[in-house]
Formats: sequence, C-alpha cells, structure tokens
Amino acid sequence: MNDLAVGRYRHYRGGEYTVLGVAQHSETGEALVVYRPEYGERGLWVRPLTMFSETVETPNGTLPRFEWIAAQ
Repeated sequence: MNDLAVGRYRHYRGGEYTVLGVAQHSETGEALVVYRPEYGERGLWVRPLTMFSETVETPNGTLPRFEWIAAQ
C-alpha cells in the first residue's frame, strides 16, 4: 500500500511517535498512518499519509513534518 517504515518518528516540533502501520479508509480508500505518541496518554491517532509525509516551512527552513529516527 505504501513505503512508510514502521518505527519511531520525531515531529518537527519535537514530540516522538511510534508508527504502527498504514490503514486504508473503508469508504475513500485513502491511506491513513496509524501512530501513537510516546508521551501523555499514548492513545492511537491517524493522519492522512500525504500529510504525515509532507514538509513544512519553519523559521529554520523546510523540514519533514515527521522524521524517521529508529526502527520499531
């Protein structure tokens, strides 16, 4: 379905997350990343793969929204 590696990612604002995999929306077929924050209550979250994989403009330049840092 995609090439996104499972494992640990760092958000450009600093939080760390574990990607559990990519799911497919049952109605639209859209690819959704299933991930868990490594802080707080650690619930499961989803975000469109396109958004998860995009870059963002910051005062420090263009950065990936989520950067892969380690295998699971």
